[in-house]
Amino acid sequence: MALSAELLAQAAQDYGTPLFVYDLDVVQQRYRDLFSFITWPKLRVFYAMKANYNVAILRCLQEAGASLDTVSPGEVHLARLLGYPAERLLYTANNMTDAEVREVQRTGVLMNIGELSRLEKIGREFPGSRVCIRFNPDVVDGDNAKTSTAGAITKFGILLQDADEVKAIADRHGLVIVGLHEHTGSGLTMTESVYQSMRNLMAIATPERFPNLEFLDFGGGFKVPYRPDEERVDYRAMGAEITRLFTEFCQAYGRPLEMRFEPGKYMVAECGTLVVEVNTLKDNRGRLIAGCNSGFPHLIRPVFYGAYHHIRNLSNPDGAVRAYDVVGNICEGGDRFAEQRELPEIREGDLLAIENAGAYCYSMGGVYNLRPMPAEVVVSQGQVTLAREAQTHAELAQQILDDSQ
Repeated sequence: MALSAELLAQAAQDYGTPLFVYDLDVVQQRYRDLFSFITWPKLRVFYAMKANYNVAILRCLQEAGASLDTVSPGEVHLARLLGYPAERLLYTANNMTDAEVREVQRTGVLMNIGELSRLEKIGREFPGSRVCIRFNPDVVDGDNAKTSTAGAITKFGILLQDADEVKAIADRHGLVIVGLHEHTGSGLTMTESVYQSMRNLMAIATPERFPNLEFLDFGGGFKVPYRPDEERVDYRAMGAEITRLFTEFCQAYGRPLEMRFEPGKYMVAECGTLVVEVNTLKDNRGRLIAGCNSGFPHLIRPVFYGAYHHIRNLSNPDGAVRAYDVVGNICEGGDRFAEQRELPEIREGDLLAIENAGAYCYSMGGVYNLRPMPAEVVVSQGQVTLAREAQTHAELAQQILDDSQ
């Protein structure tokens, strides 16, 4: 699964570090796997492009037949510029402004509405429109409290108990509700959470209340292993149960609907590696600190979520194992990729590979301390190609001046 040390080291030599490397073969395999796990004939996969909007990845998925879940007008415009037709996009923003609603409405992309007040506004301004409704499935799960998107304190979705109010607003304005949606969280820790969220949404999706449904969308959140000893979810068994539950629902509803899922992390997390170079070693009273030429603006998950990312020493894999803090080059004490991580001896100049860096890493990045984002390369059938150049320090400074004039 992991790219070889030789390939990563050569890519680092060719394109410099820090460097994001994405394996497109993994992305394609993850997409195909979903259709082998979930055998419902009307399954559609809407990749959550917020996980990684790299153009090479989006083109790879476009060729495979994927659709996209978008959460901002910028994502919609990028997808349309790449040739994704409107019918292969869903717009699932939250706390939308009137201006962005109008902007997206002009593109013809179906909007997924998660607030009663926004549904009322859309009804008044765009009567007769087709819409999807996002409900809060009232199931709490996720690999971190910050990635849970359902339950009593979430900002996402309409309460299930308000389903009749949704119908009343739609009837008042002639809105056609063609889909219902829920999303429980990212990195779901229990397969039962997926099933229960499905049951809760399907319970309100009656033909009497919502007679024009074309699909139910059960969001994403499929978990992937981040630690070497972490077991992979039995997605074949999970897919069989998902298919069984949806089959029973469609029989009760009276016709087969589309089943949709919106994986992000599942699709791309394992395809990515961030290669960094160690430039400083310190021994602070016996605590070893390895400083590198990247930082949390490039890969924020350890700082933001306390997330674990496996690290390999590409240059000295057989060195004596010692415990290190692997830290970045940002002026923050919390700028750490790992604390007291056992790794083969690290030397100045060694290359480290930070794994599972394909999802919510570059896409959550920024230029804090005015350090540019790294280059991105993709690997397909063993061939490495540049997907996006790194901006130089001088180019970043000039861009700020240009944008300020």
